[in-house]
Amino acid sequence: MDLENSYNSPDGRVNIQPDSGILARIMDYQFFGPTQIVFGWGRRTELGRLAAENGERVFLVSGSRTLEQRGVIDDVTRRIEQLGLTLQRFSPASHEPEVADVDSLVTEFLRFQPTTRDVVVAIGGGSTIDLAKAAAALVRNRHGNSVVEFLEGVGTGRQITERPLNLIAVPTTAGTGTEVTKNAVISSYDPAFKKSLRSDWMIPKVVLVDPELTVSLPSETTAFTGMDAITQLIESFISKRAAPIPQALALSGLKLALPALPIAVRDGTSQTSREAMSHAALLSGLALANSGLGLAHGVAAALGVHCRVAHGLACATMLPTALRVNQQVRAKELAQLERLFDHQSHSDADSAAAFVRRIEILCEEIGIPRRLRDIGVTSNQIPALIGSSRGNSMSGNPRDVSDDELLSILQQLW
Repeated sequence: MDLENSYNSPDGRVNIQPDSGILARIMDYQFFGPTQIVFGWGRRTELGRLAAENGERVFLVSGSRTLEQRGVIDDVTRRIEQLGLTLQRFSPASHEPEVADVDSLVTEFLRFQPTTRDVVVAIGGGSTIDLAKAAAALVRNRHGNSVVEFLEGVGTGRQITERPLNLIAVPTTAGTGTEVTKNAVISSYDPAFKKSLRSDWMIPKVVLVDPELTVSLPSETTAFTGMDAITQLIESFISKRAAPIPQALALSGLKLALPALPIAVRDGTSQTSREAMSHAALLSGLALANSGLGLAHGVAAALGVHCRVAHGLACATMLPTALRVNQQVRAKELAQLERLFDHQSHSDADSAAAFVRRIEILCEEIGIPRRLRDIGVTSNQIPALIGSSRGNSMSGNPRDVSDDELLSILQQLW
């Protein structure tokens, strides 16, 4: 069709044809992702080549003590050094990164006078990758004395103005998706906060996902991290900032993750379930990085800093409640998720309710506690959770939730 001749009105303006009602408009959007994703069972053997393509010296940050004990990290080290690269190893404490952890790793990096020819390789769970992402950024941005100055909501407004060191992220869990996001989540317990260091430049240059690295995960960790990925897929799909590409990724990820997670929890050696969960977690990271999250993640951050609840466990415990809170305003979207598994014809309201129940059954099957008291939260801690839940994640929730309503929600869940 000749667009100019068909749509131009006599006065020269474009004459848009009325909507036929068949198609919906596509919203404006942009999409961020890493330069390269390498996915596959056993593909960690390619890490040396990937490092050589992105730097001349490697800062290897490893967080999995199990993989170190099994010789996996030593094998990776040998493969990198065989290609003639100089390598420095760092083994930080294995917990969600705190302000002091980031500042300490930055100091260690600076001892070796890093340059743009260096590449950081992070092998570990989400905490290790977040720590490495933050350090890789801050060694190139020395206009602050601490990472806290750069954190959203609590810092002094300092920004990442120089490109971080190249980063290769190698996740050893299937949950956070931080290997493909542009932020690093940093905690503090005095004062209590959990905030992000964020920049478009912080997306890892290369992501290597080898599902075989997750085989050694205990069943409990598999359950918690897997539910983190599932929560991210669902919340990004129904977020008020949801966009077409992330929604398509979320549909694909959920179709894999919901049947695969119980299998991975029961049998950690199942290659198909480990592959499915690693791929779903990767997709969840791409989705959340571009669409945001919601109530479950907002409260999970508060549960982490005030009650020391593991992030995946906090998300899993909150998810059914978060879905019920948003069920009415996102019935169409939740019904779409249910129809991935049940193709029978039901109303959107009935299908949405069925999906919420499906998630509740999944949580029961893999042993997720149902109430806040069951994960160590005391009733007198609940008021402090309200303010700390008001972060970037909560801002994506499909509907506004007042402080009074949130307090009531958490009290009922306790």
